[in-house]
Amino acid sequence: MGKSSKRDRTSSIMDEDTEGDSSLAEALLLAPIAHPMADKKLAKKALKTVKKATKHRHVKRGVKEVVKGLRKGDKGLVILAGNISPVDVLSHIPVLCEDNQVPYIFVPSKEELGGSCSTKRPTCCLMIVPGGKGGKGDAHEDYKETYEECFKSAKDLDEKLLASAAAGVVVA
Repeated sequence: MGKSSKRDRTSSIMDEDTEGDSSLAEALLLAPIAHPMADKKLAKKALKTVKKATKHRHVKRGVKEVVKGLRKGDKGLVILAGNISPVDVLSHIPVLCEDNQVPYIFVPSKEELGGSCSTKRPTCCLMIVPGGKGGKGDAHEDYKETYEECFKSAKDLDEKLLASAAAGVVVA
């Protein structure tokens, strides 16, 4: 009975509890404010769009840049990671997005989000700004179609979330 690291103990506990069900393990790691969560298809499409937008430098990465862009009035699509700990790091961003009428969605993994924007570091949030830094242009032809699909889906999910919140229904 030697010493074992905390990571080994928690991973063995997770393995025992989930018994191979990775979706349950992912659900346990998600933040309680991670709504609206993108389904697998939308998350994959959003990450693909991020990868293409990164090539044209139309992406703002990190909390600081996203908040600065939102306060300056940049329009685009905000993508947040759902497995952030502590949640306080990005709990104010959905409120800023709603105030500025910018759609936002959560994807399950910060590692995948970081990988899709060409960085080795996990990224907790990013903003796709069509047209680059000023946000005064259109999306590049490479990712325009997928961006518009993701934007529309995110906007629909946000409207459903706001409608259910207005009606007093709690979405789990």
